[in-house]
Amino acid sequence: MTTGIGRASAIALIGVAGRRIEVEAHLTSQLPAFSIIGLPDTSLGEARERVRAAAANAGCPLPARRITVNLTPAAIPKRGSGFDLAIAMAVLAGAGVAPRVSERVVYIGELGLDGRVRPVVGVIPMLLAARGAGAARVVVPVGNLAEARFVEGVEVHGVDSLRAAAIDAGALLPAVEVEAVLPIAAPSDQRPVAELADVIGNPIGVRAVVAAAVGGHHALLLGPPGAGKTMLAERLPGLLPDLHGEAALEVASVRSVAGLGSASWTERPPWEAPHHSASTVALVGGGSGVLRPGAVSRATRGVLFLDEAPEFPRAVLDALRQPLESGRITVHRAAGAAEFPARCQVLLAANPCPCGNAGDSRQPCECSPATVRRYLGRISGPLLDRMDIRVRVPRVTTGSIRAGDGTTPTTAEARRVVEHARERMTERLRGTPWTRNAEVAGSWLRAEGRADPGATAPLDRALDLGTLTMRGWDRTMRLAWTLADLQSAERPAGNHVREALALRSAL
Repeated sequence: MTTGIGRASAIALIGVAGRRIEVEAHLTSQLPAFSIIGLPDTSLGEARERVRAAAANAGCPLPARRITVNLTPAAIPKRGSGFDLAIAMAVLAGAGVAPRVSERVVYIGELGLDGRVRPVVGVIPMLLAARGAGAARVVVPVGNLAEARFVEGVEVHGVDSLRAAAIDAGALLPAVEVEAVLPIAAPSDQRPVAELADVIGNPIGVRAVVAAAVGGHHALLLGPPGAGKTMLAERLPGLLPDLHGEAALEVASVRSVAGLGSASWTERPPWEAPHHSASTVALVGGGSGVLRPGAVSRATRGVLFLDEAPEFPRAVLDALRQPLESGRITVHRAAGAAEFPARCQVLLAANPCPCGNAGDSRQPCECSPATVRRYLGRISGPLLDRMDIRVRVPRVTTGSIRAGDGTTPTTAEARRVVEHARERMTERLRGTPWTRNAEVAGSWLRAEGRADPGATAPLDRALDLGTLTMRGWDRTMRLAWTLADLQSAERPAGNHVREALALRSAL
């Protein structure tokens, strides 16, 4: 190693994507100073004081020389305090204190003034980036080890202090036992599985929820207060299959960046239900400084439920239009941009009017027609067009209870039906870029995935009359494929297309 030059590696997070950053430290015999260059943010610029104090308290003080630390590539923004450990190790390597430090070793961690290494957020995507960059080893805080064990294929070593990291890198220092800094335990967000059989008197709502679970479709449930819209929505996550492989890692990466720590890993699809007072930033992500994922990203591979949807500001709802099509959300700020996954199912629940009684013959509505139009108009036409399923959930009556008594399947029974239909769907889509019916392209629907001859006649008529858009045509056919999978049919027939059109046009 060149005298006075030390190199280590760190990871810069941009959204949930990581880039390997080479940390170079140059020590000269000029007047003592410490500078960091390479597009650091404010918190990273303050690393000078943290590193100097931590090194002194760890028993390996920095030499009284001019220290210049360069973070390269310089064009990539570097944010946060997770570079502290890499900067300290590069400086110690340049000073000859830690000879086994190299750019093939990635260091992740924030330093306390007492020399201890503190855990950071986003360790899972950092480890994935280090693995992809071919890192030989990754050194992380002991407080992040529980989270780091979920990433396979990379050697991970935990340290509790800068002194321990220096000794691990060949520093001739006596070992000193310190109390490791552990992360504050995140509250568990695992929800108990809600029982589908508790839903009575709503067979169309149950059918809609099961179809949404099979094909990954977005849905709108419209009905008066107390009809069971929220009850139906809360049963959807229990019908979805467990997460495995890349899907589970993608969810864990988002949850890790969101700061859930050891609770980042889950095999169950996530559930997000923000209050209607949520802002656009809370829903799609952003913030000042480090960009954080919003509810639509935290719900990726799971369900985003917006109860009382017309109560959300229209601009907040319309912010969902682009991620619902692409499955990604790119947050742009003056300091840069970050991309997050947003491949979730959106479930909207709404009353038909402010008083909730519009369209109910038994309860008089107190709202004027203009008020009703204005209320439902908060859900814009383009967003409504992206809802594959749009059903009305009526009030439950004693007659509907008697008619449906004992006919609603249990969650376990419905989940087996969903898994069987998904097996057919997965086999059919094998070798394509899609995994669910809701994702297939329109060109596939009109070629390999076309329905039986004459089955699309109702859709073609609606398209010619202008009551159905081309996007609506595609989405109805995707839903028809889901209904065909539920009945183990080879292709959608006329009855599947008609039922799909009915589920889409039930409002």
